[in-house]
Order: sequence, then C-alpha cells, then structure tokens
Amino acid sequence: MMGDSGNVPRFMYFAVPLMVLCLLHKGEAIWLSLPPIGTKCVSEELHNNVVVLADYVVISDDHVHPTPTISARVTSPYGNTLHHKENITHSQFAFTTTEAGNYLACFWADNPGGGSLSVNIDWKNGIAAKDWESIARKEKIEGVELELRKLEGAVEAIHENLIYLKTRESEMRSVSETTNARVAWFSIMSLGVCILASVLQILYLKQYFQKKKLI
Repeated sequence: MMGDSGNVPRFMYFAVPLMVLCLLHKGEAIWLSLPPIGTKCVSEELHNNVVVLADYVVISDDHVHPTPTISARVTSPYGNTLHHKENITHSQFAFTTTEAGNYLACFWADNPGGGSLSVNIDWKNGIAAKDWESIARKEKIEGVELELRKLEGAVEAIHENLIYLKTRESEMRSVSETTNARVAWFSIMSLGVCILASVLQILYLKQYFQKKKLI
C-alpha cells in the first residue's frame, strides 16, 4: 500500500487537513437586514444528532436608542418550534438536531414601519459548537493532545457528513428512478389511449359511411 503513494497527486495531501481546518472553524457570522414590514430568514441543511449554538443581537442602522426589539423563531424541517422569543434585542438558542433537513431561523421587527434594523447572528454547529475548554478541563488534556482531540472530532464529522451525503444521494437517485418509471408508464398509457381512440374513430367512421352507402 505504501508503494502506491507516489501516484497520488500532491494536492490530495492538503485536502484532508484543509477539510479538517474548515470543520474546526465552522462558525458563521451572518448579517441580516430586516425589512420594515415582513420576515427575513436564514436556513442550513443539517443531518441528525448535530449540536447547534447561535447568538444574535439587534443593531439599529439609524442608531436609535433604545434599540428597537425583534421577534425570532427557529423551526425544524417538520415545522417544530425549537426557539421562539419576542420583544428582544439579543438572545441565543441551542439544540441538537433530531431531524435531517433544512433548519430555519426567522426574524422580524416588533414595530413594523420603524427604523432600519440589522441582526448579527453567530451560528455554530457540529464540532465548532463544542466547548473544548470544558472538555480539556474535564479530561485534563492540553496542548498537542487537545489539538489531536479536535482533529479526531473533525475527522469523525467528515465521516458523518460523507455518510449523510451518500444517503441523500441514494434517496435522490431513488426518487429520480421512481419519477422516470412513472413518466415512462404515463407515456405508454397515453400512447395506448391515443391508439385506442384512433381505432374507435376509424370503426365509427366506417360504420357511418356504410350506413350512408358511401362505401
């Protein structure tokens, strides 16, 4: 197996570490500009058993004091409410996913028609949401050993993501094959109906012409 390493492109040696670093820092700072009337939402597709942590704070673009309040709601792919707050200027939410799919976080101003507002969301999930300081204190690890634990967690996250993507790809292929089969059967049935209608029309015209003694 070692003898085959010479045939591997050099960029492959950097691919896995790069993916690991991306997962270790998978936290997103999102800025949302809320409309005076209406709702603004963000979503992320997640699989089962993923830890999600998020903090959000309202910022008045017009520098109004006190800062106008907003309402927030986070829902699961099946519509279950995971977080709901009203009349707030900042808050946070945390949950562990139990459903695979798009998780939706929506925000809207409590005073429609008021000033321009922005919401800063610090969204973390997966390995980035882990409290590594607490883990280090609990297991009494530090330095290189702690970094190795982070890398181990990142590799596990990559493995879980690959399994999830493979499952989704299999589901999409199954749906595509089912759809293609239904379209094929519909086409065959449509062709059969057309042929039957043509035969009946020919028989009817033949009988009609015979009665009129035209043939």
